[in-house]
Amino acid sequence: MRRNWVLWVVAVVATLASAVWQRMTGPTYPVRGTVVVDGAAVKMRLTRSHGGPGDQPVRIAAPDPELGGEVAFRRYPTAEAWTVVPLRRSGEWLYAELPHQPPAGKLEYQVHLRRGEAEAVFPPRPAVTRFKGAVPAWLLIPHVLAMFVGMVYSNRAGLEALIRGPEVRRHVLRAVALIFLGGFILGPAVQQAAFGAWWTGVPFGWDLTDNKTLVAGLAWAWAVYRLRRERTARWAVLTASLVTLAVYLIPHSVWGSQLDWAAMERASSLNP
Repeated sequence: MRRNWVLWVVAVVATLASAVWQRMTGPTYPVRGTVVVDGAAVKMRLTRSHGGPGDQPVRIAAPDPELGGEVAFRRYPTAEAWTVVPLRRSGEWLYAELPHQPPAGKLEYQVHLRRGEAEAVFPPRPAVTRFKGAVPAWLLIPHVLAMFVGMVYSNRAGLEALIRGPEVRRHVLRAVALIFLGGFILGPAVQQAAFGAWWTGVPFGWDLTDNKTLVAGLAWAWAVYRLRRERTARWAVLTASLVTLAVYLIPHSVWGSQLDWAAMERASSLNP
């Protein structure tokens, strides 16, 4: 009984650690830092994703009334001229807005802060933010829960196979059911709501989120097949568990949906 609880704790901790790593290393995680302008330290947090209608806010805590500046942005990836909008003050905050873009449209932007004659730019390389459609909570929450719990069962199945435990089949079936639900049913529905496409991995594209889900699914399909022929299919289950953990360590949203501005402009010129 004690060993069973230890294995569950290890499975949950491994899942939490991989989820945090995946989130913090992904391209939509906010850019954070502190800049010093003429002796005034300003903590910065710039978001790199915006969902739903409306413009994306840029808000900076700046209680020093002498601080001001602007935000420079342009569509990404392009070489077009930068658009500059001033930072407006509201109490102890400076704020501006990045104009709303179609789903999967991206902007790159930097904040220029000034205090007297001194100036600072953050971040050193422009932050890239991606716009998306609104994803309803009733769809997003079940997707996230299914993937998280499925990952817990994936890790637990691998540990059970490692120790040659008696519950391998039960853990595998639950992992497969949850990963299939979260990754191949709810996941595409979330992507459709956010970016207008059900699947952008192989064979339709190179979206790494979709492709890593596909790799994990194939690994578990092989494990289930082996379980039909063997009582535990130890190595197949352990391999599938490790493959799933490995793909979950890949940052979220890498090589994600991205609007092709040139293609949009060509289509617009053909259909005035």
